[in-house]
Amino acid sequence: MKRFLIPLTAFLFGSTLIASFYIGILTWAQGWDYASSQLARDRWYVIPIIVGFGVQAALYTVLRFRLFIRITSTGYAGSMMGASGGTSAAAMIACCIHHVTYVLPILGLTAAASFLTRYQRPFMLVGLAMNLIGIGVMLFVLYRERQKLQPVLETI
Repeated sequence: MKRFLIPLTAFLFGSTLIASFYIGILTWAQGWDYASSQLARDRWYVIPIIVGFGVQAALYTVLRFRLFIRITSTGYAGSMMGASGGTSAAAMIACCIHHVTYVLPILGLTAAASFLTRYQRPFMLVGLAMNLIGIGVMLFVLYRERQKLQPVLETI
C-alpha cells in the first residue's frame, strides 16, 4: 500500500504546490476574481503544466525511494525535475507578470516584464514541453532499470 500512497501523495503535493504558486501570484497581483478568470482563460496551458509537474513528482518518488524496481541510478531525473519545475514556474509567472509592472520599474525590471508578457504563451508551451521531457526521462530510467532486471525475472 505504501508503494502507491507515496507517489500519490507526491503527485498531489507537487500539483498543489505549483497551482498554489500560480494562483498566489495572480491573487497577489490583481485579486481572487481576476486569478480565477485567468485560470479559466489559460486552462488549456495551465492545467496540463500542473498535472505534468505532479506526474513528475510522483515518478521521481518512485525512482528516489525505489518503490517498484530496484534502481541503481536515477540518472538525470532529479535535475530534470528541477529544470522542468523552474521552467513551469517561469511560464506561469510570464502569464501574469504584466499585472505587476507598476512595481517592476522600481526594481529596474521593466524590460523583463514586457518581454515575459509578450511571450507568455510560448513560455507556457516551453514549460509544458519541459514537463513532457522530464516525464519521458523518468520513464526511460524506469524502463532501462526494468530491462536490467529482465534476465533475473525470467529465471524465476
